[in-house]
Amino acid sequence: MKSVEKRPFVLTIAGFDPSGGAGLTADIKTFEVLKVYGLAVCTANTVQDDTEFQSCHWTDIDVMKNQIDILFKRFTIDVVKIGIFENWSVLNQLLDIVLVKNSKIKIILDPVLSSSSNFSFHNNMIEFDEVLGRVYLLTPNFNEIQTLYPEKTIEATVKLISNSTNILLKGGHRKDSVGQDELFLTDGTHIIFEPFNKNCFEKHGSGCVLSSAIAGYLALGSCLEEACRKGKQYIETFLTSNESLLGYHQRY
Repeated sequence: MKSVEKRPFVLTIAGFDPSGGAGLTADIKTFEVLKVYGLAVCTANTVQDDTEFQSCHWTDIDVMKNQIDILFKRFTIDVVKIGIFENWSVLNQLLDIVLVKNSKIKIILDPVLSSSSNFSFHNNMIEFDEVLGRVYLLTPNFNEIQTLYPEKTIEATVKLISNSTNILLKGGHRKDSVGQDELFLTDGTHIIFEPFNKNCFEKHGSGCVLSSAIAGYLALGSCLEEACRKGKQYIETFLTSNESLLGYHQRY
């Protein structure tokens, strides 16, 4: 049997968006532009476009397990990006499955708590603490991080989370310094990424694209700081590609 072209493999575990703007379709587009080979496991089939989210139909955990099993049996996977999931219990089961396959795998969790069209996925945060120490990077925006621990300040939440995992706090929704991202590492390092281009347009699925770009750059050998910096350049190119809600994927 012939081997697949020598590109690193990246797995996205995310939902299907028929408009192609978000979820695993956006992830695969990003991977292809970065010249990493994208693999996908579908967590949910959604009914949505770039302006409206109508419904979400979750995939059975056994189906996802079987998909993950066959992919890890065939391919060497060192980086995984996870998008929407039914609940924290399902996420923990997915993490169990993946970490058994590769205990050193780098897992990027993009905590999609609601869609860009304001459809809420889940708000029960009781099991969230169990997840933190099992992922490599968490990529919330300002709205999402306030949802994670609503009783805490953003600063207190970041400090709490960064004790367990690295966190990239995305600045697209912040009221001050719009577009400024902040990376907090578990060793206490704090890195600020200023926007390269402030003339950006709102895009459906922008969080998916950024997290998958970071995953792709990690698979290509970048350190986390470099992957986040390059990912920011990628997403800003995406955000400035046109004025519609659906962006074009291209190298910066």
